[in-house]
Amino acid sequence: MTRVVAVRHGETDWNRTGRMQGWAPVELNATGREQATAAGEWLAAEYDVDRVVTSDLPRARETADHVTAAVDAPLTETPAWRERDLGVYQGLPHDEVAARFPEFGLDETAYRAADRTPESGESLREMADRVTAAFDGLEGDGTVLVVAHGGPLCALLGHVRGMSLPAALSAHRLDNCGVSEFDAGGDGETRVVSENVTAWRGG
Repeated sequence: MTRVVAVRHGETDWNRTGRMQGWAPVELNATGREQATAAGEWLAAEYDVDRVVTSDLPRARETADHVTAAVDAPLTETPAWRERDLGVYQGLPHDEVAARFPEFGLDETAYRAADRTPESGESLREMADRVTAAFDGLEGDGTVLVVAHGGPLCALLGHVRGMSLPAALSAHRLDNCGVSEFDAGGDGETRVVSENVTAWRGG
């Protein structure tokens, strides 16, 4: 593995209205589809992509479909790159979860409770372990494009930088279709080359 280019999915209506998505089968909205198309055209111009791997959740898979319309590379989907399973809190407004169940929200209280598991869901630690294992399992040379979600990719950025999981989740924010690049050098060390690039927006 020499290079991994990771892209967060495009916007959904639940992103816009502040609902906890988790594993919900939420699709892209019109803005998200435009973002994914623009990002795909930019990625095709910037990188020689050998293959694409995507989370199998609809918002990521749809983003990958738009991206691969421009990036001519084989596509594989896998649950390994899914967002955290939020269990019973899936679909609730962020503000409600933050007020009533702060250990399962999207702020510092939740990050410090990374080992807590929501009912019928998974902990942040379990999600991060799943994603870093998927990252470490990407084999072969060339460039792999990964389409995933904000939580997993923030955890991955921190993992590569040697940060604790709470620190990683606090320190990183990714826009919809924000692009981050990782490079595995000849010394065996993986580095973050760039993060949350949105040059595809133009202007």
